[in-house]
Amino acid sequence: MEAAHVITRAYTFVFTPEPEGGFTVTCLALPGLVTYGETLQEAREMARDAMDDLIEVMREMGEAIPESDAPEAIPRFNHLANTLQAEGDPAPIFEQLSTKVGESV
Repeated sequence: MEAAHVITRAYTFVFTPEPEGGFTVTCLALPGLVTYGETLQEAREMARDAMDDLIEVMREMGEAIPESDAPEAIPRFNHLANTLQAEGDPAPIFEQLSTKVGESV
C-alpha cells in the first residue's frame, strides 16, 4: 500500500491590469492557466481555484507537477516587466501563490 504525503508548491502568477478594468491572471509554470477577476482579491481567488483544479487534472492524467518557482523569481519578473512596460501602461503585478500537493511515495 502506498503512503501519501503532502508537499507545498509555490508558483509565480502574473496579474495583468486590463484597460476596461480587472485583472487577467496567468502562470508560466502552469501552461494553460488563464483566469480573470474584477478586483485583485477576486483575481487571486480565481487563480488559486484554477491552480488547484489544473493540478488535480494533471495528477489524474499522470502528469508531473511542476516544481515550485524560486522565491527570487518575483524581483526578476518585476525588473523585466518594468523594463518592457510602455509609458503610461499599468504595470503587471507578480505574486507567488502556494498550494498543497499530495504525492504518492
